[in-house]
Amino acid sequence: MSITLDIRLKRANKVYREGETVSGVIVLSCKEATQHHGISLSMEGIVNLQLSSKSVGVFEAFYNSVKPIPLISSSIEVAKAGKIPGGKTEMPFEFPLHTKGNKVLYETYHGVFVNIQYTLRCDLKRSLLAKDLSRSCEFIVHSLPQKAKIVPAPVNFTVSPDTLQNTRERSSLPKFLIRGHLDATNCMISQPLTGEVVVEKSDVPIKSMELQLVRVETCGCAEGYARDATEIQNIQIAEGDVCHGLSIPIYMIFPRLFTCPTLETTNFKVEFEINIVVVLQDDHLITENFPLKLCRT
Repeated sequence: MSITLDIRLKRANKVYREGETVSGVIVLSCKEATQHHGISLSMEGIVNLQLSSKSVGVFEAFYNSVKPIPLISSSIEVAKAGKIPGGKTEMPFEFPLHTKGNKVLYETYHGVFVNIQYTLRCDLKRSLLAKDLSRSCEFIVHSLPQKAKIVPAPVNFTVSPDTLQNTRERSSLPKFLIRGHLDATNCMISQPLTGEVVVEKSDVPIKSMELQLVRVETCGCAEGYARDATEIQNIQIAEGDVCHGLSIPIYMIFPRLFTCPTLETTNFKVEFEINIVVVLQDDHLITENFPLKLCRT
């Protein structure tokens, strides 16, 4: 007998905070009345940690520290065994978003080596001859606003051959001078990262200027840590040899789910950095790196 199962949340954006109630309806659709052996709904929040291939085998202790970390887990019985009438049936539900003990609900985050996810799962049990049905639905948790007030502090920077750190043949580099500023490196995650950059002079024509947002994920324990940096997004802010002395605006919106407030726990850390990358015509790469602290207010 054909039956479809769906979970619909009341909030269209699916965003909740700790202490709120996750509510919605379970929608069942079938042509004829159908027998079932019980309908249950469970809520789970979990942190999944994964090691990069370069770290596997380096520390045996890692294998114990990368086990999934449960944040929240609860279940309710929506309906006892019985019959679902033909047509469309909606069953309302409510789940309080509370943790047990001293656990913290970290913000939803989809990373490469750290993944924080919250899901609702509905299970409909049927007889042995018919396959059980299940449906999952992800909802998003935002961390509670930070109580301390953020004071944005502008950061000025100057890039020239003399300021570069990771270079061997400094004398062979072309002469250039790039100045600029970021309006803040303590950033509200809901606000864009802003600033400006000015090319004062450059002996070699510029090919491109880019903003690169990087996540730095650390997994491990006291015996050792694996730290990996991966790119989230890259935005080109200038194409070709830009006018010297012209202010080029820096503007980047932090992407949803792929960023979260900067997080540091016993077993893992999630941090962020911004790179301002200047590509010269001869393919020399000039990079200026800034650590960012993201928070939610």
